[in-house]
Amino acid sequence: MRSTIKTRYLKLFSHDKYDIKMPKHTHIPLAARLRPENLEDFIGQTHLLASGKPLWQATQHGKLHSMILWGPPGTGKTTLARMIAKASQAEFLNLSAVMAGLKEIREAVSIAKAAKQENKSTVLFIDEVHRFNKSQQDAFLPFVEDGTFTFIGATTENPSFEINNALLSRVRVYVLNALADDDLQQIIDRGLIMLAKERKTTIHLEQILKEKLAKSADGDARAALNILEVAVTHAKTENFTLLIDEEVMIQATTGTLRRFDKGGDNFYDQISALHKSVRGSSPDAALYWFARMIDGGCDPLYIARRVVRMASEDIGNADPRALQLALNAWDVQERLGSPEGELAIAQAIVYMAVAPKSNAVYMALKAAMRDAKEEGSLNVPIHLRNAPTKLMRALGHGKEYRYDHDEPKAFAQGQTYFPETMGEKIYYKPVPRGLEIKIQEKLKEIRSEG
Repeated sequence: MRSTIKTRYLKLFSHDKYDIKMPKHTHIPLAARLRPENLEDFIGQTHLLASGKPLWQATQHGKLHSMILWGPPGTGKTTLARMIAKASQAEFLNLSAVMAGLKEIREAVSIAKAAKQENKSTVLFIDEVHRFNKSQQDAFLPFVEDGTFTFIGATTENPSFEINNALLSRVRVYVLNALADDDLQQIIDRGLIMLAKERKTTIHLEQILKEKLAKSADGDARAALNILEVAVTHAKTENFTLLIDEEVMIQATTGTLRRFDKGGDNFYDQISALHKSVRGSSPDAALYWFARMIDGGCDPLYIARRVVRMASEDIGNADPRALQLALNAWDVQERLGSPEGELAIAQAIVYMAVAPKSNAVYMALKAAMRDAKEEGSLNVPIHLRNAPTKLMRALGHGKEYRYDHDEPKAFAQGQTYFPETMGEKIYYKPVPRGLEIKIQEKLKEIRSEG
């Protein structure tokens, strides 16, 4: 029985469990070679791994429970899953949702069941679990429920949107943060020590370049170690020392991008930060988030469209020029592209950040939409109905309508415009800022006369 399990395991899952002899030409990345095996060597995520926390209990004392590890790439999700399995002396089955399907899930279940018959626990780790569809995610439910295996999923996407509610209700979600620069520098130091031992030489990397490397990795330990390994490969030899200078570091980091997952959580967090910076009248923060998104590869036209939304939602009639400027910026981006279009968008963003703010129109529309949905299909008052035919005129359509331009001050005092059963409503309430000060005065005059 055991040999059968082992054979199937080797065929389907990661090679490290049974020390498979890999071909000599196979290169194991530095990040994998340096992966910590004990919590004492794990760097970062102190908010989850403090003594007594559930995740600390799991990694230190094998307190198994199913979970989702949610965080950016290179923050330790796979490493933590391996530590949990090791602490529990459990079999560690590793599937990637990018490559696996229902067939592989069934095989994993079969292996876990066989291990259970031998009184062994199993941790089934699913990397990129958000890539599984609903039916694939549903396939785990009965086996998580009956304890066939402990389920650990890793995802870079928000589980609220990407993981079925049924599966979410059976797991705990832990949020991992991007690693701080200080954490990354510790990891880089460990990488330097390992590379120096492997190459039987010394490696020199100045502190200022180490700091630049940490920043370029953007919170991702794997990225930091990959860049470091490339840098060591291109390092210059001086006095039997591998020297990583600025030229080598530039070569190693060429092509790296800041973390920006188009369509993912980080994407929407950054556009949210941009919008709220504009709303909060902070042109500097707004420009920073705009630059972050452009630097990360965001389509400037998407930002231009969102800037138009900001103009209507947060400035409105306090300064109607904001909307026109936003539309002009969009037009410049479409006509000229980058960098001219990006500068025009930046101009619109700064203008709106310092413009007087009003969400009066936005709130008025929301209130009107709510009434339109809740009140049903109320009839148009007969005096407001169109009367293009003789029959309609005979039915009284438009009969008592008063044409405002024929009235004093071009205002038909006392005339109503809402459905009769609704009565009069006030949705639009101008704020005492910008042009809406004048609008407020005019509406006050009209409403008092009406």
